[in-house]
Amino acid sequence: MRLDEISAFFLLLLTVVGAAGALYSQTYWAQEAHPRSAGQSRLWWSAMLASMGLVLTQSNGLHFLFAWEAFALSAYFLVTLDRKNIQVRAAGRLYLIASHAGTLALFGFFAALAAKTGSWELGPMTSQTALAPLFWVALAGFGIKAGIFPLHIWLPSAHANAPSHVSSIMSGVAIKMGIYGLVRFSSWLPLPEGAGWVVAGLGSASAVLGVAFALGQHDLKRLLAYHSVENIGIILLGLGFAMIALDHGRPEWGLLALTGGLLHVWNHGLFKALLFLGAGSVLHATGTREMSRLGGLWKAMPWTASLFTLGAMAISGLPPLNGFVSEWLVYRGLFDASRLKTAAALGALPATILLGVTGALALACFVKVCGVVFLGAPRSEAAAKAHECGAGMRAAMALLAACCLIIGLAPAFFWPTLLRVAGIWGHTDQDLVLSNHLVPLGTAHLLLALAALAVAAIAVVLSRGRQKRALTWDCGYRAPSSRMQYTAGSFAGIITAWFGWILRPAVKVSLPAEIFPARSSLESRTPETILEQVVMPVATYFLRLADFVRTFQHGRVQSYLLYLCAAILVLSIAVLL
Repeated sequence: MRLDEISAFFLLLLTVVGAAGALYSQTYWAQEAHPRSAGQSRLWWSAMLASMGLVLTQSNGLHFLFAWEAFALSAYFLVTLDRKNIQVRAAGRLYLIASHAGTLALFGFFAALAAKTGSWELGPMTSQTALAPLFWVALAGFGIKAGIFPLHIWLPSAHANAPSHVSSIMSGVAIKMGIYGLVRFSSWLPLPEGAGWVVAGLGSASAVLGVAFALGQHDLKRLLAYHSVENIGIILLGLGFAMIALDHGRPEWGLLALTGGLLHVWNHGLFKALLFLGAGSVLHATGTREMSRLGGLWKAMPWTASLFTLGAMAISGLPPLNGFVSEWLVYRGLFDASRLKTAAALGALPATILLGVTGALALACFVKVCGVVFLGAPRSEAAAKAHECGAGMRAAMALLAACCLIIGLAPAFFWPTLLRVAGIWGHTDQDLVLSNHLVPLGTAHLLLALAALAVAAIAVVLSRGRQKRALTWDCGYRAPSSRMQYTAGSFAGIITAWFGWILRPAVKVSLPAEIFPARSSLESRTPETILEQVVMPVATYFLRLADFVRTFQHGRVQSYLLYLCAAILVLSIAVLL
């Protein structure tokens, strides 16, 4: 086993998010409400945390695979705790298929590594250039687990249909096991030519398309799941340009990109776990994930709404929270690289633009979420009767929110840790004293936070006793109703239309037919484009091919002998040629 700075970095995230999820589940998935599965939840939760811990500390390829498989299986049983739900079973099945496809790739990777090195033991092998092509196999295996676009097909359904405390650990930590594998083996293996560009390109695609698909969702948890794809893209951007920097003599901009990506591993784990726990509180109170059936929850659930909004600000990269700090480091690295007269500048400039577009779209998406879910009037009876979650659930969310604030207000405190992890990865000859810039950033964040609190306090004092609540004015209607509010689909309709070429939204319209129509409707749905229009047709083709091949299995020995002779003949001809 091995415990170095990289392992400890990921283990700390596992500990914090795991503890928060365990505390949250005591109320959310309580024994009284779920007598059959609550015990299983605690069992598989413990198994999953233990197996991920083993993955992070293994220095033997075979042991790594055993721990990886235990991690995948325990996650499957957690995702499918509510096995009576057909959608949950389908999501679990898709997750299991994708996980084993990734495990198969990793088995091939570790087996080939052992065959070439003569040992299953793992460690730095950068001098063995013949191992470089194996990085592509590792990228595929770990990329499936990380949810890199377009290998993310399992992620939206698994995160949306799992219990919310499971969604928090899946998004906050489990997909980071894929990132851990890429960080670990990009430092241990010799990298093939162009590897950094491929990783950065996949990161850019994941970031932009992940947030585009998120904007098209009406299911709150599915929307958050697609933001996991987006943030994995931001992490990969940092890692990819750090890999590119290795070919340019390890300049400072590579270290900045790497530390930004590493810090975003922590940050995304914290604010995404917070957001999933907040979504779980909404689901717990209303019984629905459909945003267009929610609304007006801020009054009924002020703690959940406030903590969720803090997480939304963090994931949107707004100061003074942690998401801004890690994205600022990645931006610094990209800006510095784009000023050079090298090939790196040609890639850094468009990457900077795409990262900016991603941030803007993420902000628009969470304005939509907070507006539709927490503001306005309730759109359903369930939303009107919503209630605040229990103390244990609020405490778990508050713990994660506090971590987001601490990193945002004191980023310089974490800089030495990031430098040590970067040193293990490969930037050992850097002495970048960026803490001199992070201290003023933290000070500015602290002043901004204090100013925001002061403005909020003044607003509360001035508005006390003067507020008059009413529905939003709707162009002079005498009796406005909640149906006149923006829905999740209409709020982001213009933006999602820009990405219609890949989102392929399905719209069902029922137009009014009478002069005084009683009812009309418009329903829209954004499909899982890659899964439904690429993967499933290909899988259907192979299933039909398999059915055709089965016709040759009819039980007649004479035919089997003929097949054998034909195969021997073909092989003989191939050898002779």
